[in-house]
Amino acid sequence: MSDPWAPVVIGNRANKKIPTVVRSESELNKARRTGAAISTDKKLTQINKPTTGDHARIAKLDRENEVAPPAKIAPAVGKAIIQGRNDKGLTQKDLAQKINEAPRVLQDYESGKAVPSQIVLGKLERVLEIKLRGADIGKKLEPKGKKKEEKKDDKSAPSGSK
Repeated sequence: MSDPWAPVVIGNRANKKIPTVVRSESELNKARRTGAAISTDKKLTQINKPTTGDHARIAKLDRENEVAPPAKIAPAVGKAIIQGRNDKGLTQKDLAQKINEAPRVLQDYESGKAVPSQIVLGKLERVLEIKLRGADIGKKLEPKGKKKEEKKDDKSAPSGSK
C-alpha cells in the first residue's frame, strides 16, 4: 500500500490554469512577475463587420426628388428698398457704398434674387430707416436714441434738501 503520510491531491483539475483576460496594467505586471505565459490579442470584430447605412435616412433621400433651393428675398422687400432709396435720393452705387457692399449685391436684393442675409438687411434698415424684416415691411423706423417723453410728477422727483 501507499504511504499514509504521502500528500493527497484533491481537485486536481483546480490546479490547471485557465487563460484569463487582464484589464489593468497591475494585473499584467503581476502575471509577468509570476512567469505566466502572456499573449496580447486585440479584438478585431468591429473591423471585419460590414457597415450598413442608416436605412431611414436613405429611404427619406429616395423619397425626395430634388434639393430645395434656398429662400429668396420677398418682392415686397425689394420694392421697399427701392422706395426707401428713392426717398433718400440715393443711387444704387451710393447706397451700396454706405452699407459697405458691392453694387451687384444691392441689385440682387432689389430684384428679389438674393438669398437673405440678416447682416445686409440690418445695414439697409439703418441707412434707409425703414423696416425690411418681419411684419410691417416698408414702415418707417424711429431712430434708436429717441425715447418717449415721460411726464414727471413733482412728488416722485427726489428733493435735494432735507
